Amino acid sequence: MSFISSASRRRVPAFVVSSLAAGLLLAAASSATATTFNGSGAITTDYVWRGTTQTQGDPAVQAGFKVTADNGLYGAIWGSNVEFAPETKASSEIDVTVGWGGTLSEDWALDVNLTHYRYPSTTVDLNWTETIGTLTWKQNYWAQLGYSTEALAAAEAGAYAQLGARMPLSEQVRLEAAAGYYWLDDAYDDSYAHAQLGGRLLGTPVLQAVIEASGGSLQRVRH
Repeated sequence: MSFISSASRRRVPAFVVSSLAAGLLLAAASSATATTFNGSGAITTDYVWRGTTQTQGDPAVQAGFKVTADNGLYGAIWGSNVEFAPETKASSEIDVTVGWGGTLSEDWALDVNLTHYRYPSTTVDLNWTETIGTLTWKQNYWAQLGYSTEALAAAEAGAYAQLGARMPLSEQVRLEAAAGYYWLDDAYDDSYAHAQLGGRLLGTPVLQAVIEASGGSLQRVRH
């Protein structure tokens, strides 16, 4: 599937996302009494996103930083190496996210955010923005919906839905399973479904299996 977009397509400018992120963080700082800073880093054998490899099956180095206010507002930045089609010359991805997360009741929690995906090393315009909402029940079951008017840097809209569950086996070990569907008929004349099963040890992925199907055949998005 081709993933080369035209720079003339309408996009959300980077300064809009940056301004929104700065505004939300300022609002969080002014209205919150406490702020939490978190960082993360990982080395993975393959960067898999929504059932598709973003590194052609090669390893990836990833790192992120998140600032969260006690009122639920947060801002985050995350990066990874990527490998798309050679003509894109894409080698890095930076995600900027602003959002809110909090509990709705004892069992229910909600997270809504705006995520901007940027590929600074590419020679074509692959940047795009998506709104994502995740509803979680009892911290172990979730439903997620993402929507973008420029899905995967196309000129058309796309939507993504996922259902998932995590099953603790002990305090250190848990299994995670998820199934998702990406509606991309308008953007790329093709949609696909995927399922994945993984294991985590002390928060670190130790096993992941991914099954993806589209029109009866395996597909790779953004390559």
